[in-house]
Amino acid sequence: MKRTSLLTGLSFALMFSLLSPSISAEGTSDLPLNGTIPETGGDSTSIELEGGKTAPIYDTDDAIVENLLVETTIDSDNSGELDLVSVKVMRPNTEPGIEVPVIYEMSPYRAGLRALNFFDVDVELEPVPHPGNGYGRGNGGGKPFTSGQVRGALANYYVPRGYAVVLGEGIGSGRSTGCATSGDFQETLSTVAVIDWLNGDARAFNLDGEEVFADWSTGNVGMTGASYNGTLATAAATTGVEGLKTIVPVVAISNWYDYFRANGAVVAPGGYQGEDASVLADAVTTRENSAVCDPVLEEMVEDEDRSTGDYNEFWDDRNYLNDVKNIEASVFIVHGLNDRNVRTKQFSQLWDAIGEQDVPRKMWLHNRGHSGAGNQNNWTETQHKWYDYWLYGLENDIMEEPKVDVQREDNSWQKQEDWPHVDMQSTKFYFQPESEGTGSLHTSPVRNQPNNKQTLTDAPTTNPNTLVTNPDTTHDNRLAYTTDVLAEPVHMSGSPEINIRASLDQPVSNLTAFLVEYESDGSQTIVTRGWMDAQNIHGADRSISIVPGRDYTFEWDMQPHDYVFNEGSRIGVVVMASDRDHTIRPLTKTEVTLTPARSHLTLPIVFGKDAIE
Repeated sequence: MKRTSLLTGLSFALMFSLLSPSISAEGTSDLPLNGTIPETGGDSTSIELEGGKTAPIYDTDDAIVENLLVETTIDSDNSGELDLVSVKVMRPNTEPGIEVPVIYEMSPYRAGLRALNFFDVDVELEPVPHPGNGYGRGNGGGKPFTSGQVRGALANYYVPRGYAVVLGEGIGSGRSTGCATSGDFQETLSTVAVIDWLNGDARAFNLDGEEVFADWSTGNVGMTGASYNGTLATAAATTGVEGLKTIVPVVAISNWYDYFRANGAVVAPGGYQGEDASVLADAVTTRENSAVCDPVLEEMVEDEDRSTGDYNEFWDDRNYLNDVKNIEASVFIVHGLNDRNVRTKQFSQLWDAIGEQDVPRKMWLHNRGHSGAGNQNNWTETQHKWYDYWLYGLENDIMEEPKVDVQREDNSWQKQEDWPHVDMQSTKFYFQPESEGTGSLHTSPVRNQPNNKQTLTDAPTTNPNTLVTNPDTTHDNRLAYTTDVLAEPVHMSGSPEINIRASLDQPVSNLTAFLVEYESDGSQTIVTRGWMDAQNIHGADRSISIVPGRDYTFEWDMQPHDYVFNEGSRIGVVVMASDRDHTIRPLTKTEVTLTPARSHLTLPIVFGKDAIE
């Protein structure tokens, strides 16, 4: 296997003492490179530094561009032949023998999308143990987010600075063979095959069928991408593949179940009601003779199980958290705190998991939605320093900075040592009923009134924005509880949870909670939300039969957030059944009867009760 070192034979002290340091070094260095790059002799690189970073010394007009097919180890279309993934390689035109590291992005979107055939969501929920899924597939429009970093942006910036950029097409898309499978091991291994080729452990061919070797590669690879593209970077890292030194996943998935499900409820990413894993796989299947993938798609429709929404083997195969222990690469997460597509639980659970494994990590949380941070907060420079450190071994201060940057509501940025905030304390807010359908939240337990009930009726087609307004007025389709006016700002950092004691008049129901900031001027902001299937009270992998009229304790999480509630505002929680924008919209309008005195909200508050009281 090809393993190399960079900047060999030159002291860093001398390098940084030069005004315009040019490095063209060979041999074996006696300097450690932070333990990240193995050292061998006989390899060389050629870069120049400017302001401590690799400088643009190579001309993109002179770059070497190759369109290749990399042989994988999988046969996802059951053709009897190994899948081939199409890649475009762009690299600097160096002197012979000079090697460069690689920034690599795999994407199923490069060849565009077929029409998205969404599932019908205006259907009844199914109480267990009713068999079958009972869902037809309708027509829909729109398309998932595609990273603005693909195509020219990476190459235009990094190729002049001594990096190769490799852009791949996911299996089943474009010129790649195989079938898209929405994040399972086959997509993972096809992504990894490119890294293996860059390290001499896989084969690639040009479009004439001639084998091509990556003898220009140092073997050090960094992966990036937004949305699906960043998801594949995370997937590749969980294999522990040699040569992958770092990943920069942007608004990426860490567990596909939490993208299309929530605590047993079938939910859709924001703006794509009726989407599911099979719908997305179908949309990106743009290869020639795409009909060969029909059996794969049909199997996905059955295995994803829209009937119960339970966590099963299909989803477990797409849960990268299972294999975090294998990660050898560093991880730089970027996510939008208001992303309703790839929701914030995706970054939160990955951040926690890699922290437990002592993976070198950094994270940026911006206040936008499903996108990168743009060039806010010197993003381009920060990412550049990250790649220089992990792929070229350049000593800089990137790992000495606080781990987390968070963008506040006024667009300013603040640094934190960790996430959630190190001073966060889980704080309970107890429900106190007031008038019919409304109530208050208190940090101390309220008087037990087990016979005092409040009721709501499901309104599955009602815009949820209208259900969170006017929390002090009665509304048949929701229950609202608020704190007193805040005497000072309150900082929430982490994952809210809700726990209610309630009964249903039907054997099945969605349950939804919204966390809302109510301003003194009458406006409101939906901070976050969360869902569950009432049948999954014992966990996402198990639905049980619910007896109408019997009280149960329902507990579920809301999407993580880092948010500051303003002085003079109130914190509110709104409980409803279905969420028109995300859940199945059942035809039967379930009635939910809640016991407020036996219900509570838990918020991750910086400094806990002291910040409220």
